Parts: sequence; C-alpha cells; structure tokens
Amino acid sequence: MPQLNQLDWAPQIIWLIITFGILYLLMVWVALPRIGTVIDKRAAKIAADLKAAETNKRETEEAIAAYEQALATAKQKAHAIVDEGRAKLKAETDAERAELDQRLAAKAEEAAAEIDKAKKSAMKDINTVAAEAAADIVKQLIGVAPSKADLEKAVTAARKA
Repeated sequence: MPQLNQLDWAPQIIWLIITFGILYLLMVWVALPRIGTVIDKRAAKIAADLKAAETNKRETEEAIAAYEQALATAKQKAHAIVDEGRAKLKAETDAERAELDQRLAAKAEEAAAEIDKAKKSAMKDINTVAAEAAADIVKQLIGVAPSKADLEKAVTAARKA
C-alpha cells in the first residue's frame, strides 16, 4: 500500500494533519454545538422538571395541610354534635326520670295511705272481733257477759302488751 510506505512519511504526516484538522473543524463547528444544544436543552428540561416537582410537592403539602385542617374541623364538629346529643339525651332522660320518680313517689304515698287506711280499718275490726270473741269466751267461762267498755279496755291493754 503506497499510503503506508514508511520510506515516504512526510506526505503521510501532511495528510494526517489535514484529516485531523478537518475532523477538528467539523467537531468544533457542527458536532460540538449540536451536543452543547442537546446538553443545554437537557439541563433546561431537568431544571424545569425539578421546578415543577418542587411546585407539585408544595401544592401537595398545602393540600395535605388543608385536608388535615378540614378533617380536624370535621372531627370537632362531630364531637360537638355528639356532646350536644348526649347533653340533650341526658336532659331528656333526667326529666323523664324526675317525672317517673314523682309519679312513683305519689303512688307510694297513695299506697302508704291505703295501707294505713286498711291497717286502721283492720285494727278497728280486730278490736271489734277481739272484743266479741272475748265476750263469747267470758260468757262461756263464767256465764256472765261483760260490758262493752270493760271488753274494749281489756282488748286495748292486751294489744299494747
């Protein structure tokens, strides 16, 4: 191959310089500006993406904060409603309980009055029955009927004893 002839090396050096010079100029004028443009576009896109990501992150944090605040407000309202319902229910229950206690107390008083009345009636009847029984017993034992006043005194004394 004549171009690789080692005896004639000067033209090879010249062609080497010309070839590398043309390659250098092509790289400087064509390839490197294109690569630089691509790198600049890529850097701009990365910067824009980072800025968009930061904006999205900030918006997300704001949305989360708003959600948590709305949730806390809703919880407070729910607790207030529950507490109000409890208080209302307690008031109604207390009112019903007081009314029921009054009715039961009135019925207890009525029952106690009826019991006292029945007791007095029974005691009155007991005195009469006891007096009659004592009169019959005394009459059968001694043959003489005692007076009503004596019988009532005896029955009253026996009841107190």
